[in-house]
Amino acid sequence: MLLGRKLRGIGLLLGVSALFALPVAAAHAQTATSTADIIEKLAVEAEADLDLPALRQQAADRIKARADAQPQKRPPIAPQLTKLPQVRFDIVFDQDSSLIRPASYQTIGSIADALTDPKLRPYRYLIVDHVEAAGRRDHNLILSQRRADSIRDVLVNTFKVSPKRLQALGLGEEQLQDINRPASPANARVQIIAVGKFETAEPATPAAAAKGAAAAKKKR
Repeated sequence: MLLGRKLRGIGLLLGVSALFALPVAAAHAQTATSTADIIEKLAVEAEADLDLPALRQQAADRIKARADAQPQKRPPIAPQLTKLPQVRFDIVFDQDSSLIRPASYQTIGSIADALTDPKLRPYRYLIVDHVEAAGRRDHNLILSQRRADSIRDVLVNTFKVSPKRLQALGLGEEQLQDINRPASPANARVQIIAVGKFETAEPATPAAAAKGAAAAKKKR
């Protein structure tokens, strides 16, 4: 009888502890960067000369050559990206898929709100996806590019961000954040990086420029 009371007491104590722990876990899971924070971090003038096809090819060649088989010894594919204004996000995908889970659409909506703000509208951005080191490197590189493309597609097609302002790059497991724990979920992340000014107007052709000058002369 005494043992039964003790067991019930322990069960009640664990239940209460779990009850108090739940809101903390839920709050942590729902933590998201606000639109204002995104704007503040990205509203910094930056210019980067990035050759995305070359970066993709470099990653693919390194994997094909089986270079740096140990994740801890891999140099970053694009170290210049770390120096640019950026914000990190956690976007949840279906397992081994580029399908974005509905819960992440709120996060992508916050990104879209920021990118269409007047302070950020004059700039171009790069979406970079990374995955943890689990499974085959070549598969992870392809999956990562598809995930980056999926985020860009949602921003363009669902939230109507100009496609000319967005590029996408998947680096797979080639640029880990936590190199001491290659399989850590912390390595599966998405970055939005400011890469330069967005030119909204097409440069005038010589004929168009001459025509405009003639019209201005007539008005005088």
